Amino acid sequence: MTTESCREWRESLAAHALGTISERERAALEAHLEGCPACRAELDSLAGVARLLPLASPEHFDTAPAPPPALADRVAATIRAERRTLRRRRLRLGLLAFSSATAAVAAAVLAIFVLPGGGSSTPEQHVAFQALPPGLQIDATLQPHAYGTEIHMYVKGAASGTLCRVFVRGPNGVQQSAGSFRYRWGDDSDAVLSAALDLSRTRAIGVRVGSRTFVAPVGSGEAT
Repeated sequence: MTTESCREWRESLAAHALGTISERERAALEAHLEGCPACRAELDSLAGVARLLPLASPEHFDTAPAPPPALADRVAATIRAERRTLRRRRLRLGLLAFSSATAAVAAAVLAIFVLPGGGSSTPEQHVAFQALPPGLQIDATLQPHAYGTEIHMYVKGAASGTLCRVFVRGPNGVQQSAGSFRYRWGDDSDAVLSAALDLSRTRAIGVRVGSRTFVAPVGSGEAT
């Protein structure tokens, strides 16, 4: 799980530590925690803070404690840093799309002029899921790499906060998880995931959006 993906779980981690998380959110969070040591460590630190919160009640003080003089400056600096991070993230996504397009053109030129007998046996695959509920759009781009397959998953039209779990299937039908992300309406919904399964052996890609699962074949056929 990438650091960017874990940012989506911060609110749920705090709610879990305070005991205000819903059962549905708790199940999704605990599934994520099983494979993410970083989020487990953050939850442990939040749990310690949550245990100390009752001691901060005004009843324990003769006068209400005043916030530190520099608190406002620190909060403003944190907000500015978060905005810079978001801008850099959007810029990286734009550069990634440009780089992918450039690489695709270069590969095509190489195949035509340098390797007339054939080039890479497993080119990049674009998959558009069909037969989806009204308003829902799911697309995926699968790119071959030495470590397996890089997956760019695009989801649009789901309820904000919906957990999306992505998986791939091999020739024997065995599923392999490619990771998960939480859809946020209005945010960038292009998640970059990866699977160890080689693209040449990938027969289908699926995504579980909330409680519904959609599967599309890789190469040809119709999605379900």
